[in-house]
Amino acid sequence: MASFVFPHLFLQLLLVISLLHFSSAARRLAGSDETQQPMLFQYHKGPLLTGKISVNLIWYGKFKPSQRAIVSDFITSLSTSTPKMAQPSVAEWWKSTEKYYHLINSKKNSGLVLSLGTQIVDEKYTLGKSLSNKQIAELASKGGQRNAINVVLTSADVTVEGFCQSKCGTHGSSKGAAINGKSYSFAYIWVGNSETQCPGQCAWPYHQPIYGPQSPPLVAPNNDVGLDGMVINLASLLAGTATNPFGNGYFQGPKDAPLEAASACPGVYGKGAYPGYAGDLLVDRTTGASYNANGANGRKFLLPALFDPSTQTCSTLV
Repeated sequence: MASFVFPHLFLQLLLVISLLHFSSAARRLAGSDETQQPMLFQYHKGPLLTGKISVNLIWYGKFKPSQRAIVSDFITSLSTSTPKMAQPSVAEWWKSTEKYYHLINSKKNSGLVLSLGTQIVDEKYTLGKSLSNKQIAELASKGGQRNAINVVLTSADVTVEGFCQSKCGTHGSSKGAAINGKSYSFAYIWVGNSETQCPGQCAWPYHQPIYGPQSPPLVAPNNDVGLDGMVINLASLLAGTATNPFGNGYFQGPKDAPLEAASACPGVYGKGAYPGYAGDLLVDRTTGASYNANGANGRKFLLPALFDPSTQTCSTLV
């Protein structure tokens, strides 16, 4: 199971190192496009997710309809881009994952198209308010298991094993029920709402970080620090799931703690990013919200930089 650890543990280390250098050195260490050192990002010969895949949402705990709409609109935005939609778009961000598929010279890897699937709402906390990783997998199995990614989203009053201590979310895979005598593995994701538990770790830059420079937090584009933070983490984990769904796809480092398409670029959202600074972002003139991607229904989102396997650098939308 791959985790999306909060970037500030890594940023802490960068900050300590940067104190021994000038600010320009700190910018290089943060991995800006202009100065980033190449990384050994490798393909480990395993399958990527391909074809038409439904993203099923499993809401565990109390979520307002307006909160569910934020995530639903984000998923819809991944494959929706019209000439009238403001740029840069969520679809443009997702399209950059195609580079991973192009590097594999195989007709089987024809790319990936995501769409919003079914939604399951569990407001009764059927497994309690303190969940283990095993229970997360159990919840994930309630969604469709063929051609699907099942996303478990836990509300702010639910604790999850390792949440806020070492991770903001995880992705993994599990064996599904046998269909016509054949068993299939399905991919799943878990993301928690950190609004009341650890927003400084899992909702940065929309909340002040617990470590490092204490600059004012940015304004969240959907006026919900917890949900806007969840979208950031979900976006990172979707990119990791697509390009490393079963632990033998694209990643850097050890298999049990891999750096994947987005987690290889911690804390980077715009050009010029460095520890404590998310980068040069777009700002909504009306609300003052910071973002870097436009989506469906006029939504705005902040999405992480993705590692570009062709240039071996972190690539941002803005």
